[in-house]
Amino acid sequence: MNASSPVFASAPTGKSAARSKDAKLTPQDWLRGAADLLVDKSIDGVRVDALARLLGVTRGSFYWHFADREDLLQRLLQSWKQVQTEQVIAAHGARSGDARTVIRELTELPFHGVSAQRGGAVELAIRAWARRDDMARAVVDEVDALRLRYIQSTFRELGFAEPQSRHRAFVLYAYMQAESLFRAQGSEDDKVARRRFVERLLTSKTLPY
Repeated sequence: MNASSPVFASAPTGKSAARSKDAKLTPQDWLRGAADLLVDKSIDGVRVDALARLLGVTRGSFYWHFADREDLLQRLLQSWKQVQTEQVIAAHGARSGDARTVIRELTELPFHGVSAQRGGAVELAIRAWARRDDMARAVVDEVDALRLRYIQSTFRELGFAEPQSRHRAFVLYAYMQAESLFRAQGSEDDKVARRRFVERLLTSKTLPY
């Protein structure tokens, strides 16, 4: 080992420091930054130059990972779909809990602390984007359909017929969205009481159809 070894190298400065940071960023870093801009600035604020400034790197390094802004936006939507829907469904499916436990866990999802707040903020921003963009609208519709099918299958496991399962799934999904949207409404005790009421209501076999 000699003095030219990286072990003895001084920290890069100036342009070399910027290049070093550029090289360390992954596509996921860019996607997280894009999600931050989407939440803070709306879809109009998700621009390559703004994203590079946010991450403290050169604009040119963006093109190491993405073909253009459209590519970034497409991958942002697919990443949201994967993390907030496909991975959640897979995680529930990997556990051995019964259907009633799964429904209880679904009612609790909007209350999972900082991660739930972050996920809710990103989802609201994506839904706002989808109101004016066909690409985003198509992915949101696909995510809603995936989630509803999964929740419906859980109610079927509890023994509910097809129409009852479908309607219960819609009500549960609407409740989950509402708790995320109206996060400031009610005390913590109120939220627990609402959650337990919804769970009892939708799993009751005596609920009029």
